[in-house]
Amino acid sequence: MTSCSTPIASPTAAFRISLRIAAVALCASLAGCASFAPQGDVATATAPGAEATARAWAAAASDEARPPVWEHLSFPGKTPTRFSYVRKDGREAVAAVADASASMKRRRLDVPPEALGSLRFSWQVPELIQQADMARRELEDSPVRIVLVFDGDRSRLSPADALLSELARTLTGEEMPYATLMYVWCNRRAPGEVIMNPRTSRIRKVVVESGGANLGRWMDYERDIRADYIRAFGEPPGPLRGVALMTDSDNTRSLARAWYGPVRLSSSKAAGGR
Repeated sequence: MTSCSTPIASPTAAFRISLRIAAVALCASLAGCASFAPQGDVATATAPGAEATARAWAAAASDEARPPVWEHLSFPGKTPTRFSYVRKDGREAVAAVADASASMKRRRLDVPPEALGSLRFSWQVPELIQQADMARRELEDSPVRIVLVFDGDRSRLSPADALLSELARTLTGEEMPYATLMYVWCNRRAPGEVIMNPRTSRIRKVVVESGGANLGRWMDYERDIRADYIRAFGEPPGPLRGVALMTDSDNTRSLARAWYGPVRLSSSKAAGGR
């Protein structure tokens, strides 16, 4: 008697398939792993004065004569979050609305490790994503994230992370960053806690705000980039390659809103910065 059976993938093939799936999902968590398909900023196209507001927001984040470019980048297979430039409570702001979506606004950088100083940023969140949990891959959403992307010695990546990086490059044209450090607002974990990404140890999140006590108001922060990186990863940082804003609700299929003030980097005084 001839028996019929469903072919079973070899352990190696199954592992590679699972990594490919993980790479697609991982791209929604990385500032350096995104598709270069610019999404139109709603306010830029429709709101009076939005173009001037966009320039003012970017200029407030830099001392450069020409305001730096912040790209709106999408992720493979993800509905993009809507970003627009507005004035909120007398401040220049980027408004973000995520409706079961994920994307980011990113600025490319090339800051050597010795020049890393402080990062100043602000945000306002009207409400949290109640079901979100940044330690669980199926619930890993956040109304606000400030994302820093670093280069480093890729020979130190684990085999799994090295394969994820190659798969990310195949899918998006960019390698997975060597390390990604995020500042987040968490539902319940205490400020100062470091959350490991559920998909890779190369993404770590520092909680800077927790719970609902400060919802609906502007919150301002200044962080020591080097100190936070060392505390999160246990090693000195490499070059800083990018900074991004990210509001996402694709995993929880929910609605999230937030406003971001200008994000400003200051060079280390030891490197001659102010």
